Amino acid sequence: MQTSAKNESPLKGKRILIAKPGLDGHDVGAKVIALALRDAGADVIYTGLRKSPEYIAGVAVDEDVDAVGLSLLSGSHIELVAETMRCLAERDGADIKVFVGGTIPSEDHPTLLAAGVSGVFTADMDLDAVVAAIVAELGP
Repeated sequence: MQTSAKNESPLKGKRILIAKPGLDGHDVGAKVIALALRDAGADVIYTGLRKSPEYIAGVAVDEDVDAVGLSLLSGSHIELVAETMRCLAERDGADIKVFVGGTIPSEDHPTLLAAGVSGVFTADMDLDAVVAAIVAELGP
């Protein structure tokens, strides 16, 4: 059976790493977004809990991902994002898009976006809107 372009998976061919930096031990949100991205056609890699920015950047570069999604609930999002971005740049991964999700106060969104994050998503956002924003940012 042939699939029309209209029905193709919007993230087909995209590789996305979902990671939990820092000491936070809650990963339900990370798993929910990983499944939603997989259902949208992405090849999703999940690193598991409590990974360092160095580890995340290493996996992202080694796996040649298009994007990294950081799930952050611990309140240390600004520091962990900055460190992850620095580690990606050190490993020639500065072109990898970084998205942040979790418990992120709205007043911190501009700081994260200024640091180079491509999108900030919170738990009160519609899951389809989050996936659509990632699709729009990653392009065809």
